[in-house]
Amino acid sequence: MDLKRTTDSTTMTVAVSGRIDTSTAPEFEQGVKPYLDGVNDLVLDFAEVNYVSSAGLRVLLSLHKIMMKKGSMKLVNVNEEVCDVFEVTGFDEILNYNE
Repeated sequence: MDLKRTTDSTTMTVAVSGRIDTSTAPEFEQGVKPYLDGVNDLVLDFAEVNYVSSAGLRVLLSLHKIMMKKGSMKLVNVNEEVCDVFEVTGFDEILNYNE
């Protein structure tokens, strides 16, 4: 998994690539959470994410809870397989995302 963070004023965009699973979810969390000070809007670019496990969903839920207190969080460029995971788990009702 690889993360690329860019910040523009109070918006941080994180381009994520690879799998977010049990072994990479902690890296994903540590690559985003510590950088949220002063960020009101978080954009997660999932164009290169091909799999999200329950561990990855836990991190997304945690980030969502933090960002809903501060502003917003959205996922962009989510592929069909990851959308399916969101729909099966009910995360499509929680997360703001688009394909």
